Amino acid sequence: MTPILYFSRNPNPRLAVAVAKYLAAPVTYEFAAPLAPGQAEKFRPLNPSLRLPILAEASGSLWEADAIACRLSQLVGSEFWRSGPELPDMIRWLSWSRDNFMHACDMVHFERGTKQRYALGALDEALVARGIERFHETSAILDAHLSRQDWLLASGLSYADFRMAVFLPYNDVARLPLVDYPALAAWHARLQAVPAWADPFEGLNAPALPPIPG
Repeated sequence: MTPILYFSRNPNPRLAVAVAKYLAAPVTYEFAAPLAPGQAEKFRPLNPSLRLPILAEASGSLWEADAIACRLSQLVGSEFWRSGPELPDMIRWLSWSRDNFMHACDMVHFERGTKQRYALGALDEALVARGIERFHETSAILDAHLSRQDWLLASGLSYADFRMAVFLPYNDVARLPLVDYPALAAWHARLQAVPAWADPFEGLNAPALPPIPG
């Protein structure tokens, strides 16, 4: 069977679609909503947490965007997910992003975006402030690194760049001050020049996210 990539427009599913499009991976794209009424029975065997993205193959299913990116790189024989000497450096940035830059972006995006879209409660300004403070701390580190090279890895664009930037396509909502960090902003602009990253949903059936009230 042709692998099926189940996705939505949320950050991690978007990341998986961007990787698949960038790699021209041989997958079928299928928009999904495992938490919607009547959908759990279909998706629980594929991912018991009912979260996206999911990559379904004849041999079984794989979830989590990082694992899917690794698998897609394997399928097409790409070094987008590094497998040679730069692999430790790539893993360093993936690991660092989760508890640092990406985490800071997530804190702010969740309050200003996700909570408002899905009516999950009132915006917590204290959490927003903590997220922005953490954003400044981690952006200073990234800005210094990216002032010396165009991409996170010396050899060029890799999955580490896509992963680090996962929340930035939603910055119209999060309103994080990227402009305060010129090298970081230039890196973001370079990513936006990659078609698969700029609009991974082009040509796909991908209903828009719920609007933010007000």
